[in-house]
Amino acid sequence: MNTASPTGPPEIFDVAVIGAGIVGAAVARELSGHELSVALVEARDDVGDGTSKANTALLHTGFDAKPGTLESRLVARGHHLLADYAEATGIPVERTGAILVAWTAEERDALPGLAEKAEQNGYDRCRLIGPDEVYRQLPALGEGVLGGLTVPDESIICTWTTNLALATDAERRGTRVLLRHAVTAVDVAGDVTTLTTTGGRIAARWVVNAAGLSADRVDRMFGHDRFTVTPRRGELFVFDKLARPLADKIVLPVPSSRGKGVLISPTIYGNVMLGPTSEDLTDRTATGTSADGFAFLLGKGERLMPRLLAEEITASYAGLRAAIDHGDYLVEADADRRYLLIGGIRSTGLTAGMAIAEHARDLLKDAGLALTRRTDLPAPPRMPNIGEATPRPYQDVERIAADPAYGTIVCFCERVTAGEIRDACHAPLPARTIEGLRRRTRAMNGRCQGFFCGAEVERLLTTRGTGPAHTPRRHDGKNS
Repeated sequence: MNTASPTGPPEIFDVAVIGAGIVGAAVARELSGHELSVALVEARDDVGDGTSKANTALLHTGFDAKPGTLESRLVARGHHLLADYAEATGIPVERTGAILVAWTAEERDALPGLAEKAEQNGYDRCRLIGPDEVYRQLPALGEGVLGGLTVPDESIICTWTTNLALATDAERRGTRVLLRHAVTAVDVAGDVTTLTTTGGRIAARWVVNAAGLSADRVDRMFGHDRFTVTPRRGELFVFDKLARPLADKIVLPVPSSRGKGVLISPTIYGNVMLGPTSEDLTDRTATGTSADGFAFLLGKGERLMPRLLAEEITASYAGLRAAIDHGDYLVEADADRRYLLIGGIRSTGLTAGMAIAEHARDLLKDAGLALTRRTDLPAPPRMPNIGEATPRPYQDVERIAADPAYGTIVCFCERVTAGEIRDACHAPLPARTIEGLRRRTRAMNGRCQGFFCGAEVERLLTTRGTGPAHTPRRHDGKNS
């Protein structure tokens, strides 16, 4: 995966994009649609293994963004771009809709202003409803609801597949994906910038910084001192699939000066999610859960939807968001250094990612990057379906008849087959670790968290899915 030996002369790319999360992958995909050589440089051993993997996985309309901001414009544009891209590539999406639920008089009185804000952002489908209608749509909510605001186009999406699709698309277009290349130093000399990384030196004429939690550190390597990233931990509970009937749409809190608060949302995988918390830290690696976080979520859940807490929690996890002391996305070009910063991209970056990439392209062009659009682009990749809204491989009789590996279930909690694991191991951007395999197939993500299937999944990963499964139970596709 190295561009050159640590001491030899590196290949010179036209553009190096630092960070292979959703935004970095989207930028690499967009730029590689032009006559450019592009490198996607990632510190970790997989794409989407940083802040992007722990996103709350909502495809936002942008109804509640601050009007007139870069974020509001790019989220609104990104909603349409990603919805179309998901349809073209098979990224799982479900348009569940959402309801903002008011529990206090202050929150109820804020709802008309939120509806007006939505219209200012170009979204005119919100509707104020009374408590009776809220309970009709969400009968499992706790007592005390005073009103609500519907947002019918809010959706749930698979953040893992989104990231992988964008990175795979970039790779198919010619982007060189360089994993395990953490940037440690920058040398701008003449018209070439050399990045010293843990995987070797990388030279590029232009550099895009989409490094997420490390964006401020990379920015300082280019001589700037304009912001600091504060890692903001968000902890979440994932409830068993039996809880799904309790929350068939997204339950949003009314935003306050303290943030957007805790939501309840169905997931694309058939579960229900509660969270996130919001805790500012100093440790940029602190993705562990905490007793305080658990207690906070249990208290919130008891108020919002007490019946949900009677269901089993199958997983808990935490992610870090790259919060900055800036009220908007921070996207700025430095033409003298041939450098573009993309910083302060909050959780809305999942929705806005493709629009951010368009904006980055235009800023780079204005700064002097010559762009000639290619006419020979490959078709976008068709991604494996790991969502529950459309049939999975174990349900596809014709597919199983053509390849029995798709009828050999390995992970019974999530109905993941040997064929899917094999495919993930041999994809253009293959799974190299158990966690990477989880994100590509859902294996080991169910009730037992790998207790029953873990050894077999690991064996298949080690053998690249080529050996026979030890649990050759066939499924005829007729029953789930």
